[in-house]
Amino acid sequence: MIVADTSALISLASIDLFDAFLTEFDVHTTETVIEELEKTSQYDDRHGNAADTVLDNLSRIDTHQIEREFTSSRVDQGEGSCVLLTKEIETEFLITDDLRALPELQTVADAQVAISPIVLKALVKRGVLDRAKAPEKLDALAEQRDWLGAPIYRRAQSLFE
Repeated sequence: MIVADTSALISLASIDLFDAFLTEFDVHTTETVIEELEKTSQYDDRHGNAADTVLDNLSRIDTHQIEREFTSSRVDQGEGSCVLLTKEIETEFLITDDLRALPELQTVADAQVAISPIVLKALVKRGVLDRAKAPEKLDALAEQRDWLGAPIYRRAQSLFE
């Protein structure tokens, strides 16, 4: 079971693997994340298009209402709601692409916290994604999300070394 925040869902929807992600994993998120996706979908750009892809697949994502709120200087409402969700349901991973929030999320989540490219690695392990194609998908993801040369891209590349 995976809990995914806004940034991770947008990342995974920005490459042609979102269907495989939803088919292979039991994906959960929060109403707060859905609200963030609805706002993002109003933009006429690649992030808005990716948010639309997620919203078009909501029937395949378990969405939970979280009554409490958790935020900090590094953790926004969407990420905070996902942290609280990890405390309510048994989940293996919380997926986010906010490197700034990652250290704090790791200390408060009741799940392993990872960046979305971990899904590419898991799809390779499950035989859904060819190992040789994974770096191509990662490069496409980095291009879609403006990660080229960024710390998150280097971290993601290390998953495949």
